Parts: sequence; C-alpha cells; structure tokens
Amino acid sequence: MATYSSKQLKHYNNLVSEIELTYHEASKKLGVSDSVCKILYTLCNGGEEYPLSKICKESGLSKQTVNSALRQLENENLIKLKAADGKSKIVCLTEKGKVYVKNNALRIISIENEIFASWSEKELSEYLSLTEKFLTELKEKTAAL
Repeated sequence: MATYSSKQLKHYNNLVSEIELTYHEASKKLGVSDSVCKILYTLCNGGEEYPLSKICKESGLSKQTVNSALRQLENENLIKLKAADGKSKIVCLTEKGKVYVKNNALRIISIENEIFASWSEKELSEYLSLTEKFLTELKEKTAAL
C-alpha cells in the first residue's frame, strides 16, 4: 500500500479545483453558464433525446438547477420537453439546439477527445481505472457519514 502525505492530498485537491475552474472558464468563453454547459454536454453524450432524470444524475447538478437551466434553454428554443411514461420527461434538442450544441458543448468534448487521443492506451486505461477506484472508495466511505 502506498504512503502519501498531506502535501499530496493538497496537490490532488488543487488539481481537481483547477480542472473545475478550467471548465468554468471554457463555459464563460462560450457564453454559457456552467449548468447550461453541463446539460448540453450531457445531451451530447446521451443523445439528442435524453431522459430528464438521467440528465440530473449524469450532470451532477441538482434537480432545481437542471430545471432552471432547462427553462432558459426552452425559452431560447434550444430544447423542448416531451412527456414520457408517467411523470417522466424527455429533453429533446431542437434544430436550433443542435447547432448551438455544435458551437458549445461539442467544442469542449472535441478538446477532451484530442487530449485522450494523445495519451497511450496504457496511460488512458490507468487514469480511468484509478479515477474509478477513487470514486468507488469515496462513495463507500462517505456513505457512512
């Protein structure tokens, strides 16, 4: 088992913060809020029609924040909501929304793909494996809080 120091934990926390700040700055440059960018990003990964419940879960945003951002996107005619079974809703990109996504969220995804493509298969696999391991253990250990 590896040993670590508080300096390493601080370094890790600084990296996480800088990554989040970089995404925030990218959203600002694209002229969208962080929440709108995360929702559009989630739609890009999920498909042009995606369940609202999955957007909440996969974006990491609260239901209230998602609903507020969706109202904004709906008012701008970028998305439409349609009923699914029961109370469920599906978020659908409009034609205008598809163009908007191309000029925003897909640009960020393209940058991420470029970065991952520059890594070796071993580096990418190791990074994803360790990140998943950290997340799994963090969930397990924080469940008891």
